Amino acid sequence: MAVAVQNRDGISAPQQNQSVGWALASLSLATLLSSLGTSIASVGLPSLMQTFGASFRAVQWVVLAYLLAITTLIVSAGRLADMFGRRPLLLGGIALFTSASVLCGVAPTLWLLIAARTVHGFGAALMMALTLAFVAETVSKERTGSAMGLLGAMSAIGTTLGPSLGGLLIAGPGWRAIFLVNVPLGLLTFALAWRALPARSKTAQAAQGKFDAIGTVLLALTLAAYALAMTLGRGHFGALNIGLLAATALGIGLFAVAQKRVKNPLVQLARFRDPQLSASLAMSLIVATVMMATLVVAPFYLSQGLGLDAAMVGVVLSTGPLVSTLSALLAGRLSDRFGTNRMTVAGLTSLAAGTFLLSLALTRLGIVSYVVPITVTCFGYALFQTSNNAAVMSGVGAGERGVISGLLNLSRNLGLITGASLMGAIFAVASAAAQRGIGQEILTSVAAARGMQVTFQTATALVLVALILALLSARAAARIEPSVS
Repeated sequence: MAVAVQNRDGISAPQQNQSVGWALASLSLATLLSSLGTSIASVGLPSLMQTFGASFRAVQWVVLAYLLAITTLIVSAGRLADMFGRRPLLLGGIALFTSASVLCGVAPTLWLLIAARTVHGFGAALMMALTLAFVAETVSKERTGSAMGLLGAMSAIGTTLGPSLGGLLIAGPGWRAIFLVNVPLGLLTFALAWRALPARSKTAQAAQGKFDAIGTVLLALTLAAYALAMTLGRGHFGALNIGLLAATALGIGLFAVAQKRVKNPLVQLARFRDPQLSASLAMSLIVATVMMATLVVAPFYLSQGLGLDAAMVGVVLSTGPLVSTLSALLAGRLSDRFGTNRMTVAGLTSLAAGTFLLSLALTRLGIVSYVVPITVTCFGYALFQTSNNAAVMSGVGAGERGVISGLLNLSRNLGLITGASLMGAIFAVASAAAQRGIGQEILTSVAAARGMQVTFQTATALVLVALILALLSARAAARIEPSVS
């Protein structure tokens, strides 16, 4: 007679696998919600302009407030979870996100909507910081890559689904529905998380010292200054942007001093002496900067360079997120089988090849000149993102998973913000230079192609820098492993 194998807690293997499955389902839904919260709101901006009689510069804060809230809180959220337990913080984040969705959906004025979106972002920051941290707690080290791949796929699905779902909801019930749709999803996520997530996520640090409030405020203000410097002015730097960057530099210095003086700092600065962690965070920032170029620049290339209409531009642009979604699960399995360091290098190699092909901007090939390169690019991105996340989180102790997860998400967010400004500015300068003397206000095909070329030449150079970091990190890891064994 077969006897069910039990672990030391008295739980049989099938029961344990089922519990892990439900836990991953709740983490996947939390990831989906946070990414959907970004992408679905963007499509509603024209409706918000009409409803509230506001300018684009005013309604864009519906998106910016959400992103700024995530950026400023995400590291602090991870640290709080390390101190007081990840499960209650994640449940609180889901509840906050769901409640804010209701507030957004019933907001009577634009500024109340923006305030509600800020709270929305705080809830999303808690979810984003803690989903990665929970993976290392719920699955074995051998399955970390597959779990990271699943979360990556859900993030890509949220990004892909947002514009199409948002368009359908705006055409039907109206703009309020793009926020209210999160409510039933949030309730389902909360119920699953309450049922499945392990309660033993409280770490030994809970009783050690106080929360670093001064460091938290300094970091939040510094990150907010940088994010505003990169987003205000839409790529045209003026005195305000320079002043905000100066404030950012000052904030970094003050934060570093504060972290050295407190007993329980928000971020252990000594962790950045770990070359592998520092390299992983730097690579994440670089890759996010590069990937943002595909969102900022590609629409201009497709519409003006290739002459596609708006509907066709939307269809072609969906190629990238679709490839990322389909590749993420495969990337997780490859990472588990061949190792995170090898797959990180392989992902960056594919990413470099894809951005190089995009830099050729062969308009004579039509849609193929974009679809083939973006497929190579997004497969490389999925492979890199999954492997890099797995490498970082599998090597972190239980007491630091929250804050390291927050730093990993922060590096990605800062990359997206930097990419939106930097890559957009490079495209604008290059295309304007190519069009100089033509005397047309509408971007010509030649100018759009030239802007595409210069932008992705820059992107390729950045990816090669990340690839060098990955090779150096892999070599250092290879030297450490024999000495440990």
